Order: sequence, then structure tokens, then C-alpha cells
Amino acid sequence: MFTFSPLLGALSESAASQSILELDGGIKILVGVGWDESFDIAKLKELEKQVPTLSLILLTHATTEHIAAFAHCCKHFPLFTRIPVYATGPIIGLGRTLLQDLYASTPAAATTIPLSALDGVSYSNHDASSDFLLQAPTPEEIATYFSLIHPLKYSQPHQPLGSPFSPPLNGLTITAYNSGHTLGGTIWHIQHGLESIVYAVDWNQGRENVYAGAAWLGGAGGGGAEVIEQLRKPTALVCSSRGGEKPSLSGGRGKRDEQLLDKVRSCVTKGGTVLIPTDSSARVLELAYLLEHAWRADSSSNDGNLNAAKLYLAGRNVHSVMRYARSMLEWMDDSIVREFEAVADGSRRANGPTDGSRHGKEVGPFDFRYLRLLDRRGQIDKVLSRDNETDTPVGKVIIASDASLEWGFSKSILKQLAEDPTNVVILTEYPGLASSSRPSLARTLWTWWKERQENTSQDEVSGDNSKDLDFTDAQKQALEGSDLARYQQWLAQQRQLQTTLQGGGVATLETSGDVGDDVSESSSESEDSEDEQQGRALNAATTLGQASRKKAALTDEDLGVNILLKKKGVHDFDIRDKKGRDRMFPHPVRRKRDDEYGEVIRPEDFLRAEERDDGDGVDMDQLGKGDNHDNLGKKRKWDDAASTTKNLGSHTSKRPALVRNVSDDFQISLPDGGVEDELDAIPDDPDEMVNGPSKLVITTERITVKLQIDFIDFAGVHDKRSLHMLIPLIQPRKLILIGGSNEDTMTLASDCKKLMAEGSFDIYTPTMGTIVDASVDTNAWVVKLAPSLLKQLKWQSVRGLGIATVTGRLLATQSQAARDGDEETANKRIKTEESQSNELAEAPVEPTLSTSAICG
Repeated sequence: MFTFSPLLGALSESAASQSILELDGGIKILVGVGWDESFDIAKLKELEKQVPTLSLILLTHATTEHIAAFAHCCKHFPLFTRIPVYATGPIIGLGRTLLQDLYASTPAAATTIPLSALDGVSYSNHDASSDFLLQAPTPEEIATYFSLIHPLKYSQPHQPLGSPFSPPLNGLTITAYNSGHTLGGTIWHIQHGLESIVYAVDWNQGRENVYAGAAWLGGAGGGGAEVIEQLRKPTALVCSSRGGEKPSLSGGRGKRDEQLLDKVRSCVTKGGTVLIPTDSSARVLELAYLLEHAWRADSSSNDGNLNAAKLYLAGRNVHSVMRYARSMLEWMDDSIVREFEAVADGSRRANGPTDGSRHGKEVGPFDFRYLRLLDRRGQIDKVLSRDNETDTPVGKVIIASDASLEWGFSKSILKQLAEDPTNVVILTEYPGLASSSRPSLARTLWTWWKERQENTSQDEVSGDNSKDLDFTDAQKQALEGSDLARYQQWLAQQRQLQTTLQGGGVATLETSGDVGDDVSESSSESEDSEDEQQGRALNAATTLGQASRKKAALTDEDLGVNILLKKKGVHDFDIRDKKGRDRMFPHPVRRKRDDEYGEVIRPEDFLRAEERDDGDGVDMDQLGKGDNHDNLGKKRKWDDAASTTKNLGSHTSKRPALVRNVSDDFQISLPDGGVEDELDAIPDDPDEMVNGPSKLVITTERITVKLQIDFIDFAGVHDKRSLHMLIPLIQPRKLILIGGSNEDTMTLASDCKKLMAEGSFDIYTPTMGTIVDASVDTNAWVVKLAPSLLKQLKWQSVRGLGIATVTGRLLATQSQAARDGDEETANKRIKTEESQSNELAEAPVEPTLSTSAICG
């Protein structure tokens, strides 16, 4: 049995992706934990209902469309952190930096408390329209959540472990294959019994500068004419329909790259600024590599015009992204590996005694010579204000996060560039429509560009192309007075509810400082009885939803024996006629998590200094510089932390400034080998460091947009030609189309029917929330064989299944005759033509035998 249900991303303009796969035996697999720029918590309600029944989670890409809701679910959904999660190494590393960038860039990502939940809090003189923010995951919490993910390599079959409340997986096997599009992007192959499911969303068959093509035909360098055996003829293929109407670009990747460079040259030669919004973890690597190498090629030519322009990459965690990229070259295209090997080989020759003519230092694929990394808003403001200090403007190219222009640095940059017609914004991805009421800035700009393209074709271009655009700014404001009291009362009520549900266990609504221990402790609850845990899991989501009832706190009957802990002045509790926990003193026991190998360690406690994120604080190497040997092993005082940041400027900040190894990171950032100290010394904005309870304040400002708008497709997603070529080669029995708009999905479904006119497979186009039964169409019977016959069979192993051939004749028993008392008909047994009197045993055989035996 196999049923499929898309939670997000089916027949929708939103690019978010979430899907539920249910296999035989009640096994449920969640693929993708995506979100969109609206950060609407209502879109996660259906996922929250499914959490107590999930067996495992699979991640496909390190983009907002596929992983943005992961940290929110870990922090606010009970039991979510106890579900095993599987992904490739790059998805774990880049996904961590993406979510840290997301929550550091906009407070809207934390989401607000629904008004229906606040209705249950009785407090006078409150503002009913106040948007109280939930506590956002801290960088340390996000690092903890991603450390729980199990890393996998490509083409590595793995039998996963199920969640504590999952039924047995019965030999379930998952395998990750390269999907292109992003670093570590995954096509999942799921094998369970007779079901062979291929889940392929947002893949790209073509090779790019950084990313290798999808593994359908063998991956990079495969060049085969047939799909590899592991992905061929699945019982069900789940494929994204996005790009089903997009024609293939004539000239391929080279033509696309040249179009972008032509637009950049045209703008920077006039002294304008080019803004290229993109994501902060995946597709940014392709753009950064392309532009860096274009600047290198331009500097070596005599007639180049890019060398005079400045190139920047803006993102809050951009240093961590590039550090991960340098350590994951083996996940990239073979050309990147060869370039790195050539640089390494040249460095070895340069260090030899016979080569004395080499000057300077060779740089690798992601050791930038011209690309300058910016991770603070003050740095961006300084870069954009330099034109006012000089008479001659200098052309600039800024790659900034994010692609939707809603929460990253790209939004503030667009606001400063909008009124200058010499500037250009180049959209590199087709923007989705997360909300019909208010489209994103990228969607609005793309609509304007589309209208201008149509008017150009009709020779109806007007002279004035300026339009007004509304910029919404989301900011945090600390709660005060009655709002603070109301929030604290709501928080206390939620903690009481969760404490009661978990029997004095750990609540998920804790302060940020205690979450690191709470995550490990919540996993230790698996030692409790299985029945009790399953009951709590099924009732947790529904009971928490009753928080809107019209009372501010639980009654004494609801608290039970916990009244001794929750109420002051209560020292006695009547245990007569009580059962279970109410007969014992409520003493919470903190147990350590362990398994069959002993106590489970936390990997984040043993990270090396280079593996820590910049936001985690000062590296141990930096702290050790300048210390005496007498101080080794001793604790530092609180005031000693300031001594490590004296060289970064005499500024004051609410958090310790990040200490960077300037000589390693920026020694070759500029052509002349200089270092821009004035940018490094700029502190973080203090207004963004609002801690504690807060509310979301939205302000709107109208800006006149006069800059030029262009669109070049750098999304790296399959086009119409790839879909029409590969789907007939894959030959699935069932085809399920998701991940696209209504128009794209229906067009691709119609084309597939024409390509496979003989009707060899069924096509499904489900809507969000619907359940599709895509089980394999087989006629199977369970045959009980006697041990004497079982010993004579010759078994063969085919793709993990045991198969044997039995030639004979099957005679079904008459169940109705047995009820009528006809003993002679009821006692008939299955007899073979070759065996004379083999009596069949009543015990059933193994599952592999009953499902794989071939009877003729």
C-alpha cells in the first residue's frame, strides 16, 4: 500500500514543499519542511497534526522552499525533535546557515501568536490587535536541531530508524541520489516491499558551473542513454511540474551566463549599481563563482571593463556559507574538483626549490580575489554611500539575499537603489505567489517586467516607466505594561498545559538559555512506557489547541498531584482512590538518553573550532592568542571577553563583536592584496538586538521605482525538454505531479499523456490535503507451504527480494461450504502436480516468500 498526500506545493503558486508518504503498516514519511516568505503559521497546521504519527523525515534541498520551517517545528511542535531526520551533508551545513540568516534578518520569521490563542487569556486593558511574537530559535538552538540530522552520502542504501511512536519499518530502505539544482540536493529512492518510490522535486539534468547534473543517467560524466537501474521503472514517481512550460534556453548554460554578464557590463560602465537577489545558501554559489571568475578573466585581458567595478556578496552568514563551500568541493561538478587540484598542484610546485618565478598566491574556486563579503547592514550602507563622497560614481555589483526581496539584505539595497534609473535589478528566479492579498516585492517587479516585455513586442513602450512600490518593514518592539503581563500569562498557561501532558517532563516553551539541554532531555523520554507515550503523542496537538478556553489557568482537578508544585501554600494532597501518577509525589527525574551502546553524546559539544559558526562566538584559537601558559585550563572572568575585540574598533555593542581572522579571509579579497579595515570595523546595528518578549510592528513606505528591471533564469530547475525526455525513459507505473502552478501541472500532465499514448502509467495531479492511492497494481496471494516443500525450493536474490519458482495448481477452499458444515470441501488443500501427498503447514511463511514467490 502506498498513499501520497501533498501538504504544500501542489497546484499552487507558492513554492513551499511538504509531502506525506504513507506505506504499508502505517509508516509515514515526511519529505520536505518548506515554507514561503509569508511565514503564515496556518500553513503548518496540517503538518502539526501529522507529527505524532510520523516515522521519519527526509530533506531534499537547503532552500527556504524545502527547509525553512524546520527550526520552527523543532521549537514549537511537541515530539518533532524525536523524529529521525535524514539528509546529505551539504543540506545540513547550508540549511543551518540559511535558517540562522533567516531568523537574524527578519522578526516576522518567528511568527505571531494567533488571536484565538490569546482569547483564553483574561486581562483587562489590552490591545486586541497586538501581534505578540513567539520566541524565535536562537543560533545555538538551530545548531542543535541540525546536529540531530543523520547525514547520508549519495548512492548509499540505508535502512533508517523509526521514531519512538512509529510502527516497525520492516526493511524500509532509503537512498539519496544527486538532483542538481543545489549543493547536496537529493532525489530520494524509497524501497519498501514491492513499492519502489522515486521522489524527485526541483531537479536539474544540465550541468552548471558549480553543480553537477542529476543522477538519472549516471550523474556527472555518466552520459548514458538509459536511466540507471535503481531509478528505472519505479512503482510511483513523484515529480515537480515547475518549469513544465519553460522552453529550453538556446545555447544552454553558456548563453545564460553571457546574458547576465552583458547586463552587468552595460550597467557598471555607466557607473550604475546592479542588484542580483538570490538565496543565501544554495544558488548563491553559482552566481558568486560565475562573477568572480568573470572578474578574473577581465583583469587578465587588455580591453576589460569589469576590473574598475566593485563586486560584493551580502548575507548575514555569508562567511559560514563560503567556508562550507570550500570544504564540500567533492559534492560539486568535476570541473570544480579539477580546478582545485590544479591550484593545489601549482602551489606545491611553487613551494619547491626549482620554481622561483611565481609571484603571489594562487586561489581556489571559492577563494575570492575580487568578491568582497558583507555581513552587516552598516557595511552595505557604507558601500552604497561612497558615490556621494566622489565625483565619479564607481560601478558596483551586489549579490544579496534573498530572492523574494522580503527579508534579506536585498530588500534594503533595493530601497536605496530604486529611484536611480541607471541602476538595475536582475531577478534570477521565477518568484512564487505566497499570498494572493500581498505579493512579494520580487513578484511585483517580475510582473512589471513581464508587462514591459509584452508592451515591447507590441511597440507600445511609454516614455516614463516609473511606478510606486510599497515597502513593508517588520521590526521587533519590546513588550511593556499590560502587553507584557498578558504575554506572560499566556506563556504560563501554555507551560502548565504541556507540563500536565508530559507528566512533569520538559516543556517546549522554555527560555532560550535552557533549550540546548531540553532538546536532549526531551529525547530521553523514550524510556517511558510505549503505550503511555503513544497516548500523549496522539493527544498533545489536540489538547494544546484547547488553550483558547475561557480561563487563565488550569483548575485543581486538571493539575492533580502537580498542585504540590504549581500552587503556593499547598502541602497536602489526598491520594485516596487515586491511581497512577496521582499516588506518587511529583518529583521530576532528569534522565540521560542512552541506547544499546551506552550514553548518547551530543555532537555539538565536540565541534572543532573551524566547524563552529561565526554567530557562535569567538573561536578558541582567537581566545588563546596572547594568553599566558599559566592561564591554560582556568576559567576566564566575564570582563576578559572584551580584550579579544579591542582591535576591531572602539565601538559598543550589546553582544560581543565577532573576531575574524582577517589575514586568512581577506588577504586576497582585493586585487592589490589590501584589506578594507573601515568595513570590518563597522559594528552590528544595536536596534536589531531586542531580546525577551516582543511584538511585531509593521510599517509601510511608498517608494517610486525608476530603476531598470530584468530577468535571467538562474533557478537551475528542469525545463520542458528535460521533462519530456526523461519521464518516458524512467517509465514509472504511477506519475504524481506536484510542485507547480495549476497551469504548469495540467500542461505537463497533458504532454505526458501524449508521450505515452499507450496508457502505460497513470497520472495524478492532487490538490493540497488530498490523499492519492498510488499502490502498485498486482494480483498477489499468500500461499502457505509445508516445511518439506520449502526446503526443496531454490531461492534467488533479486534487488533485495527472495524469489523462487513453484509450478503447480492452486485450489481455493470454499469458506461458505465450511460454514454450512461441508467438511469434505472445507478440508481441501493446495496440491501440486509433481508432488504426490505434500501436506501444507498452517504456519504462515516469511513476508519475502509470501510476496515474492512466483506460482504458475
